[in-house]
Amino acid sequence: MKELVKQSYWLRRLLASDPGRRRLAQAGKATLSLVSSVFTTLFLMSHTAVDPLFPAIISGIAGLMGIMIVMDDTKRKKQVTTLLLGLAAVSGVTLGSLAASSPVLVSILMIAAICSAFYFSQHGSRYFSLGMIGFFTIYFSSFLQLSPDQFLWFHLAVGIGILYAFLYNFFIFEDSRQMLRRSTVSFHRQANLTFDLLIEVIKDPELQPSRLKKLGSNVSKLRIYANQVAADLHQQDSTEIWPGLQSGRLRLYIFDTTMFVMTLSESLQKLKEDEALDLKELRHLLVDLLVTLKDADVLDPQPEMRSLQQAEKVVAGIRHQLNYWIMNETDLPDGRLYLIRRIETMASHVTEGAYEVQRDIHFNEGVEHPPAADEEVLDEKEEEAAGLKPAEKKAVQALIAGSIAIVTGYIISPIQPYWVLLTAFIIQLGTETVGRTYLKAFERSVGTFFGAFFGFLAALWLSGHPQIEVALLFLVIFTAFYFLTVSYTVASFFITMMIAFIYDLILGGVTPELLGARVLDTVAGAAIALAVSAFVFPTRTKDKLSAAFHEYFTQLSQLVDEYLTNIKGTKGVKGLAQQALDLDAKMQEIEEESKPAVQDPIFRGDKNLTAVLTVITAINYYAKHLVASPYPKYTSHSRETLDLLTAVQDKLQKNLQGLLHQIETGQHSYRVYDLLDERERVELSVQPGTEDKENLLHHLYYIWKINRSITILRDRLDHLRKR
Repeated sequence: MKELVKQSYWLRRLLASDPGRRRLAQAGKATLSLVSSVFTTLFLMSHTAVDPLFPAIISGIAGLMGIMIVMDDTKRKKQVTTLLLGLAAVSGVTLGSLAASSPVLVSILMIAAICSAFYFSQHGSRYFSLGMIGFFTIYFSSFLQLSPDQFLWFHLAVGIGILYAFLYNFFIFEDSRQMLRRSTVSFHRQANLTFDLLIEVIKDPELQPSRLKKLGSNVSKLRIYANQVAADLHQQDSTEIWPGLQSGRLRLYIFDTTMFVMTLSESLQKLKEDEALDLKELRHLLVDLLVTLKDADVLDPQPEMRSLQQAEKVVAGIRHQLNYWIMNETDLPDGRLYLIRRIETMASHVTEGAYEVQRDIHFNEGVEHPPAADEEVLDEKEEEAAGLKPAEKKAVQALIAGSIAIVTGYIISPIQPYWVLLTAFIIQLGTETVGRTYLKAFERSVGTFFGAFFGFLAALWLSGHPQIEVALLFLVIFTAFYFLTVSYTVASFFITMMIAFIYDLILGGVTPELLGARVLDTVAGAAIALAVSAFVFPTRTKDKLSAAFHEYFTQLSQLVDEYLTNIKGTKGVKGLAQQALDLDAKMQEIEEESKPAVQDPIFRGDKNLTAVLTVITAINYYAKHLVASPYPKYTSHSRETLDLLTAVQDKLQKNLQGLLHQIETGQHSYRVYDLLDERERVELSVQPGTEDKENLLHHLYYIWKINRSITILRDRLDHLRKR
């Protein structure tokens, strides 16, 4: 099996596509909980005089939502919330059934549940979860019109669903420990995939745009996987999985590996363009390095040291060859020699880090270190802005959208008027800005349209074969939740197919008119949610992005300030690795928030915003390189050099503070320091030909790059605001 995995790119791509198998675990648990709840309820109810179908549906809803909507930050809180969901579901079934004869009362109950979910979410995600399950149980029980003597059976069905959700979530599939292990496995699979592509690029006689595009995509995925491992290390102590291996050590190894891949990917293209890879020795050394690193199973409890020993020899060979080229004044430009030196340095860090990881695991020599300054958790209360809080605004939006949706629902489809409300509520979930609401509404409408078309065809074809339909029903439920965080369009497609199967099973057939009505209801609900988002307490995408920019550059300011302070003193910069990973995670948030404006499915994307994001992406790349290699400790500087470094630090901070002020107010009247004079003076102040000069100039290189990018960003932000 291992050999098959090694040979097939697409199989390895599939295995690495779900970091930590999170989506698989969540969708699998949700589907198992649903199936278990439904069939257990059917079995128990079949021995009573009660029709088992509708209790089984309620039980399935409870089992499904008990997995999907519990979002607390600790295991204990999740357990309490899961149990409270049972109480909320029982209340929803009871109130929805009692109010079923009064459409007005049902509407009030459903809107109250929605508004409460949003309003009380400011006090914790638990209240949002309770409001959600209350809304759905009111919705389903309102058209079941249960009599009081049936309540007990439906309450029992809810209890069965919650019990299965509790068992699957906290006993049968306990996540946190295995999640970290699976995340690191996914990271290494993705790294190995990228290594293979790098080898192909090295061996290619010419640069192939398609291969470079594929390589860039895989490097981006590796960066995401690295941030996922870093996030898991915040929740799970690595010593519980690999005794002796401290979280800081593993985090540093993940960071170095990611930076090595990014550096090599960027450098290979430039080396190819300058025909440096035509040098047979360099080409063979780089291929040997990637092959040996790929074969190293770093986190194996019984490590095979041969691959790392070979990698160390290859790195030494690159270093020796580089020194030979320098001594013999090769025709390669100095800039390309620097790239090769950078590759050698990063490869050395990866190899050394892998050695340290394997040593700690094998010999349990990990030592508990006190948290560095950048790892401490600061408990600071954010200053509350005047006016309504986001949760309160969302509650008001839900109230208005819900009221309009109820009226619209009765106009479009008096028999089932609440589908418009259901769609409007779902569109409002997790959409803080007008742009996000627009994108989600578009994806929901498109997915529903195509899901209704293919769902009708599938239900028509399978009509009369209930066993096959039930099996496919559970399959599409699993698929919908598996793709929920990847593509909302795909998830909506399978959810609509699920509805087509349910209609066919319950009503004995499905018609184009019935599914067409659901499509119309969906479009109407999406339009209502979008309109309310745009006109009632709207939050523009650019406003949200400005806040994200401010947070990003605040973190960047702290990182570069501590970096320069460390260079002036006696402390290495490697302790900043976590800050660099946090900064990269913040960059991913910016990319996610910008999608509605940059990847507009109908109108053209915002080119000015794209230009701004390009500059910030470059800054993020330079910032990670600041801490990608350790600065030698106990390096002494002359008084003149220290004064110059202090001047660089002060002026860079002024530039960053001016940029933050511009982001916050839109004013850019601050003075920008280009640091060209300081750069020249630093280069002249260090004694030529010394190791200190090489180290200092190397570590200040990305400081100059960051500062230059800040000066460019100032003008780009001004153009963005004027648009």
